[in-house]
Amino acid sequence: MSGMTNTEPAGADYAAWLNDLKARVLSARQRAALAVSRELVLLYWQIGRDIAQRQQAQGWGAKVIDRLARDLRLAFPDMRGFSPRNLKYMRAFAQAWPDGEFVQQAAAQLPWFHLCTLLDKLTTREEREWYAAKAVEHGWSRNVLVMQIETRVRERQGNAVTNFPERLPSPQSDLARDSLKDPYIFDFLGLGEDAQERDLEHALTRHITRFLLELGAGFAFVGRQYRLEVGGDEFFVDLLFYHLKLRCYVVVELKATPFRPEYAGQLNFYLSAIDAQLKAPNDQPTIGLLLCKEQNRLVAEYALRGIAKPMGVAEYQLLREIPQPLATELPSIEEIEAELRDED
Repeated sequence: MSGMTNTEPAGADYAAWLNDLKARVLSARQRAALAVSRELVLLYWQIGRDIAQRQQAQGWGAKVIDRLARDLRLAFPDMRGFSPRNLKYMRAFAQAWPDGEFVQQAAAQLPWFHLCTLLDKLTTREEREWYAAKAVEHGWSRNVLVMQIETRVRERQGNAVTNFPERLPSPQSDLARDSLKDPYIFDFLGLGEDAQERDLEHALTRHITRFLLELGAGFAFVGRQYRLEVGGDEFFVDLLFYHLKLRCYVVVELKATPFRPEYAGQLNFYLSAIDAQLKAPNDQPTIGLLLCKEQNRLVAEYALRGIAKPMGVAEYQLLREIPQPLATELPSIEEIEAELRDED
């Protein structure tokens, strides 16, 4: 054919084109997988709704699930997920959200076993919808979702004592308040209750991924023992972060003792120095977080009233008790996963 040669494609143009094509293929595969996942979740909800409705209307007992599982497997031998165990989850899923509206929204964006986790570990619709929305927003894996539920992140979020309403404009004050927790749980460090501040600081930076996960979305680590020079004297901030959503620096000071009012004054000085030396014109005011072994909330509230800079006070815990599993008639998720792996 005229105009064509046998020259092999080479050089930067071809490499860039290939990388672009690969990215587009991966993106298309991800969209296709997400679409399949959403359709599967909707199908499971419909099956679960039908099971619950027919059991109630026609008085069918539990044996109908075993029969339905057998018949669906015979009809669709190449499909997994029609075991009696999984059908029980489908029924529980439909009973948890009978109107189906939630299924069309957050639930349809989560993999099936995330939804099974919500059914297993939470008892109220409000809790399930909150954790589902957060899992979608932050892209939590199932293991992370389990950890967030077990550490009661919903109860702890926004619970720190702060002076944000007086020191920050709205809505920045609300966003800042929601970015802090009380207490913070650092049970992944392997430290005893008598750990000193430097031990805690060192362990947190060694486990920075888990630490950032516990801090919450938006925190970016800047440095440990961050050096400040003021008037020829040196000062060192325990931990310095930048919050991508709040658009501000966050100073975290660790205290292996109960909260004392003088700690707020020290942190106030650090915040003034960061604002003067690091804060860019477009940044919001730097905020501080005092993490103490214990705190008296009333003492903390009084201490923060006279502080010029925005800051919060919260406790940290190095050890905690894992809550006992909920009593449930549903099989464990691990059993379902093993069953699906074993199916032909």
